[in-house]
Parts: sequence; structure tokens; C-alpha cells
Amino acid sequence: MESKKKYFMDCHLAGRKYHDADEVWEKLKVGTLLQLQRDLENRYDPEAVAVMYHDNEAEEDYCVGYIPQADNETLAALLEMGWTDTFECRISKVDEKAHPEYQVYLTIKISNIFVCYICVWVSFR
Repeated sequence: MESKKKYFMDCHLAGRKYHDADEVWEKLKVGTLLQLQRDLENRYDPEAVAVMYHDNEAEEDYCVGYIPQADNETLAALLEMGWTDTFECRISKVDEKAHPEYQVYLTIKISNIFVCYICVWVSFR
């Protein structure tokens, strides 16, 4: 049985023009699964969360951008706590005519298991 996903957040893909998105642009479609990766080495943002695309054919990972700085604090903390595999990040909109900073939108969801762990943690605090 496939577990249901719960909505976590929507945001645009920040910094797309400064990273590898152009190298895999034709593969970035609505519904494409992306990975979230905490970037502890980022000199511009101490809470940086990179958005990665894995090309199965080339067996290579590409950093296509970042979660916007205004939206990344909670997500960064959860990723640092080891919840990386609990998040599902997919492209929800692609608008090639928009400004590059707003061409790609993401929807991030979490599984019920994550919600249950948080509920248990909060109830026993």
C-alpha cells in the first residue's frame, strides 16, 4: 500500500540560472521528482537547501537551484535532523516565458509517517 503524502509547502526554484538547471532543462517537467539536500557549505545562506535532479541515464546529480531563503529555515532544520527521505519534492509548474527566478515552481509533501513521529514527539514533550 502506497502511503499518502501530506502537503508541506510550495515555492519557486531560486537561483536556477546560476546552477545546473540549463544542463537538464528539457528533463524538468511538471511532475519531475527532485531531491532536497542540506547545503551546509553555502556561504550565502546558512540554512541553504539545494534542489537536486538525478539523471538516471547519465547516473549523475545536478543542482538545479535552491529553496528560497525566505522559505527554507524549517525545512533546513528537518533535513538536518535526518528527515531527508521523508520529503517528496516535485515540479508543479514550468513557465519558460517568466523571469528565470520564477520559471519553476515546486510542491513539497511529507509522508504520514513523518507526521506521526512529530505528533508523538510533541505529545511526549
